[in-house]
Amino acid sequence: MNEARWRLSCFVGVLVVMAIAEALAPRRKRLISRTVRWSNHGLLVVVNTLATRLILPLTAVEAASWATTHQWGLLNHLALPGWLEFLLAVVLLDLAIYGQHVLFHAVPLLWRFHKVHHADLDLDVTSGIRFHTLEILLSALLKLGLVVLLGPSALAVMVFEIVLNAGSLWSHSNVRLPESVDRLIRLVLVTPDMHRVHHSVIAAETNSNYGFHIPWWDYLFGTYQAQPQAGHEAMTIGLESPRDPRQVAQLPGLLAIPFRNDPPAS
Repeated sequence: MNEARWRLSCFVGVLVVMAIAEALAPRRKRLISRTVRWSNHGLLVVVNTLATRLILPLTAVEAASWATTHQWGLLNHLALPGWLEFLLAVVLLDLAIYGQHVLFHAVPLLWRFHKVHHADLDLDVTSGIRFHTLEILLSALLKLGLVVLLGPSALAVMVFEIVLNAGSLWSHSNVRLPESVDRLIRLVLVTPDMHRVHHSVIAAETNSNYGFHIPWWDYLFGTYQAQPQAGHEAMTIGLESPRDPRQVAQLPGLLAIPFRNDPPAS
């Protein structure tokens, strides 16, 4: 099982497919050129990948293998059928990511770093990889701890990581779906229209639709909002501040956002 190869292949495949879909059927007009956003988002991914490889001792999949070998974690002490253990691990990991996302909105210090993701003035497939380096590192550490406590199989963790990354790319994409199709899909999968509400400049909408690919947690915990107040074409994406393209679209400005004292949202 080559984790890096599978993850990279799936990531590139979904990225290319969604980029083509956006070009053929865009949902909204762009405010900032694709070249500027994509190049800086790509550089941010490079920085994040290097930081993760250099700082963290192991990946979540490697942590799962270690936990299995040493019989750590809840699932390693439950006599469950393999398919049920796999399914339970993926669902619980997704619930944890939902909870972490809510936490990053609720805790002011964590929100400072998560603001980098929300400061994007446009929303497209590359918004799904736009996260501050310190948020990426903190999220990875939380995931390592969760994997050791839960004890899922390495295969379940790898599948979850692939699905999580793919779901982030899909749900952030600027793709137009027929309304009837969107209504059906969001019964089991977060759609781009559903997650776009989460990137509204309106605080009440920002604090809704936290899921990246499984919508059930938003339904269950009352954080679901069906549509933005202004409609998808007219809604304002991003934060009230900052909105200067040099600060929100270029790498130096992106990395500096958490350390700026921008006024809070009204």
